[in-house]
Amino acid sequence: MTDTRLTFKEMCARFDVTPRTLRYYEYIELLAPEKEGRARFYGPREQARMKLILRGRRFGFSLEEIRQWLLIYGKKGERPQLEAWLRLADRQLVELDRQRGELEATLADLRVLRETAVEELGKLPES
Repeated sequence: MTDTRLTFKEMCARFDVTPRTLRYYEYIELLAPEKEGRARFYGPREQARMKLILRGRRFGFSLEEIRQWLLIYGKKGERPQLEAWLRLADRQLVELDRQRGELEATLADLRVLRETAVEELGKLPES
């Protein structure tokens, strides 16, 4: 065994995921570790894929979109795959901007309500 391979437990620790999450990613074929008996080992390819999976989750992509992203990554350099990736990224950027707008409006509303509560509290007698 080379030291570039991680065991199941090491993979969970390295990427801060639960065993259940790691098993699920394998079940839906996002990851394909090497198997020796019942032991699983994750080489550089699977570790790179895990980084991409976690990055995709952070960006808000669904697991199916991440599957497409991994297919694209595996064939990088081919024009159609890069164009498909750009469409996915552009769509997600629009969605994240929309969510940011909603979050900013929610924060503004909460600040106004908080300030109103502070003002009302200031008008009440001390107990």
